[in-house]
Amino acid sequence: MKLVREMTLSANFSLKIVSGCLVRSVAALAFAVTLLAMSGSLAAQTTTASHPDDLTKAHDLLNHGHPDQAIELLKRLAAVDPPVKGAEHELGTAYYSVSELEEAKNAFAKAIEQDSADQDSVQMEGLVLYRLGQPNAAIPYLQRVVEQTPDANADAQTVLGLCFVSVKRYDDARITYAKLFGQPPESAAAYLLFATILRHMDLSQPAAVQAQKALDISPGLPLAHFMLGEIALEKSDFELAAQQFEAERSVNPDYALAYERLGDAYMRLEMLPQAQMALTKAITLDTTLTSAYVKMGMVLLRSQDVQTAIMYLEHAEKLDPDDFETHSFLAQAYHRIGEEDDARRENTIADKIHHQGQAILQTGK
Repeated sequence: MKLVREMTLSANFSLKIVSGCLVRSVAALAFAVTLLAMSGSLAAQTTTASHPDDLTKAHDLLNHGHPDQAIELLKRLAAVDPPVKGAEHELGTAYYSVSELEEAKNAFAKAIEQDSADQDSVQMEGLVLYRLGQPNAAIPYLQRVVEQTPDANADAQTVLGLCFVSVKRYDDARITYAKLFGQPPESAAAYLLFATILRHMDLSQPAAVQAQKALDISPGLPLAHFMLGEIALEKSDFELAAQQFEAERSVNPDYALAYERLGDAYMRLEMLPQAQMALTKAITLDTTLTSAYVKMGMVLLRSQDVQTAIMYLEHAEKLDPDDFETHSFLAQAYHRIGEEDDARRENTIADKIHHQGQAILQTGK
């Protein structure tokens, strides 16, 4: 480096002579230019030699919890001319790790400009744009990864599906998820799979549309009627819910939850004998189904069979001691037969569970 600095100073001195004397000698100018070229070449060789080590150092800093130091080093590497290969990608990764998403977006964009084959940067650009709330902008990047890399990881395909859902391109979303799960995109299974995903996103109405399309293709498809029944329950359309659960029972007769939900719908319609029958079948199929025992207790309380209701509710308590509804209805049942100490105990437990649940919601822990 000393030699480089000396040659650079010499070159600068030579240029000053040239400019001051208005090209006193062509030979002097040529000599100065030669020195500058030699200086730049040597400097580039020295810097390039250090780049791999610097990139490794930045990577280590990032992995050991020093993102700020990694970012400063990578910014210097990204600023050299010509750009250091991989520096912008690493810089984007570092920014992403500390949720500086705008900076990450810009870094990954530059990485793609410098190397169009950098599929990792293409994918990360799509993920960053999605997190920035720009699903339309993210889609081309994620599509490019999925289309050009047959074995693209699940992250790219999943987020691409989320982007399509965000902009209500439901057919494209269904196709994306079908490919992810290895299902023919136009099959009944693909429609029901997508309906399930939409339900988890709290998009009940689009989910109902997809589930109905699944049934249009395959009327005997298990769980499609069940989903439509649950959506009807959410909307307090208990008659439709009962119809859907009855339909599910006919195509899926050994599914305990279908009977449990059917019992719930009949109970809300005040069709207590039908509710009791459905819940009995649910418990017969699954003796560990706590919710069926609780609902049976509720039905029996409405039917004025308090002692039998207590039996079912006490069994539910053994299955799940932390269920709020169980303790709440047990308190009501004990109160109705004059067991006030037991009623107070169950109310105290129910209140404790309720307050613990509220604390978890508030703190997120």
